[in-house]
Amino acid sequence: MPAVTIRNLSDETHRALKVRAATHHRSTEAEIRAILETAVRPADRLRLGSALADISRKAGLTNADVDALEQARDTTPAEPLTFG
Repeated sequence: MPAVTIRNLSDETHRALKVRAATHHRSTEAEIRAILETAVRPADRLRLGSALADISRKAGLTNADVDALEQARDTTPAEPLTFG
Protein backbone atom coordinates (compact mmCIF):
# COMPACT_ATOMS: atom_id res chain seq x y z
CA MET A 1 0.00 0.00 0.00
CA PRO A 2 1.39 3.44 -0.85
CA ALA A 3 2.66 5.73 1.87
CA VAL A 4 2.70 9.53 1.87
CA THR A 5 5.05 11.79 3.80
CA ILE A 6 3.95 15.34 4.53
CA ARG A 7 6.77 17.74 5.22
CA ASN A 8 6.70 21.27 6.64
CA LEU A 9 3.34 20.87 8.37
CA SER A 10 2.90 23.70 10.84
CA ASP A 11 2.76 22.89 14.54
CA GLU A 12 -0.71 24.46 14.71
CA THR A 13 -2.03 22.22 11.93
CA HIS A 14 -0.49 19.12 13.50
CA ARG A 15 -1.99 20.02 16.87
CA ALA A 16 -5.41 20.61 15.25
CA LEU A 17 -5.20 17.22 13.52
CA LYS A 18 -4.41 15.52 16.82
CA VAL A 19 -7.37 17.23 18.52
CA ARG A 20 -9.69 16.36 15.64
CA ALA A 21 -8.51 12.73 15.73
CA ALA A 22 -9.12 12.52 19.46
CA THR A 23 -12.67 13.84 19.06
CA HIS A 24 -13.32 11.10 16.49
CA HIS A 25 -11.66 8.44 18.71
CA ARG A 26 -8.98 7.51 16.21
CA SER A 27 -5.27 7.97 15.65
CA THR A 28 -3.88 11.04 13.92
CA GLU A 29 -2.88 8.84 10.99
CA ALA A 30 -6.41 7.41 10.70
CA GLU A 31 -7.83 10.93 10.87
CA ILE A 32 -5.58 12.11 8.04
CA ARG A 33 -6.65 9.10 5.96
CA ALA A 34 -10.31 9.92 6.59
CA ILE A 35 -9.79 13.58 5.63
CA LEU A 36 -8.01 12.62 2.41
CA GLU A 37 -10.65 10.01 1.49
CA THR A 38 -13.43 12.55 1.99
CA ALA A 39 -11.58 15.17 -0.03
CA VAL A 40 -10.79 13.05 -3.07
CA ARG A 41 -13.71 10.59 -3.00
CA PRO A 42 -16.78 12.52 -1.86
CA ALA A 43 -19.91 10.48 -1.14
CA ASP A 44 -21.94 12.48 -3.67
CA ARG A 45 -19.56 11.89 -6.59
CA LEU A 46 -20.98 10.68 -9.87
CA ARG A 47 -20.65 6.93 -10.27
CA LEU A 48 -20.78 6.11 -13.96
CA GLY A 49 -22.31 2.64 -13.65
CA SER A 50 -25.07 3.86 -11.36
CA ALA A 51 -25.76 6.84 -13.63
CA LEU A 52 -26.05 4.61 -16.72
CA ALA A 53 -28.33 2.16 -14.90
CA ASP A 54 -30.54 5.07 -13.79
CA ILE A 55 -30.76 6.39 -17.36
CA SER A 56 -31.69 2.89 -18.60
CA ARG A 57 -34.44 2.56 -15.98
CA LYS A 58 -35.84 6.00 -16.84
CA ALA A 59 -35.85 5.04 -20.53
CA GLY A 60 -37.78 1.87 -19.69
CA LEU A 61 -35.08 -0.55 -20.82
CA THR A 62 -35.27 -4.09 -19.49
CA ASN A 63 -32.95 -7.09 -19.47
CA ALA A 64 -34.89 -8.39 -22.51
CA ASP A 65 -33.90 -5.22 -24.40
CA VAL A 66 -30.26 -5.74 -23.52
CA ASP A 67 -30.48 -9.39 -24.61
CA ALA A 68 -32.00 -8.32 -27.95
CA LEU A 69 -29.18 -5.85 -28.50
CA GLU A 70 -26.61 -8.54 -27.73
CA GLN A 71 -28.19 -10.91 -30.24
CA ALA A 72 -28.28 -8.25 -32.97
CA ARG A 73 -24.71 -7.12 -32.36
CA ASP A 74 -22.14 -7.79 -35.05
CA THR A 75 -19.59 -10.14 -33.49
CA THR A 76 -17.26 -10.22 -36.50
CA PRO A 77 -13.72 -9.43 -35.32
CA ALA A 78 -12.48 -6.04 -36.45
CA GLU A 79 -9.74 -5.90 -39.03
CA PRO A 80 -6.59 -4.11 -37.90
CA LEU A 81 -5.79 -0.79 -39.54
CA THR A 82 -3.11 -0.73 -42.16
CA PHE A 83 -1.11 2.33 -43.10
CA GLY A 84 0.32 1.97 -46.50
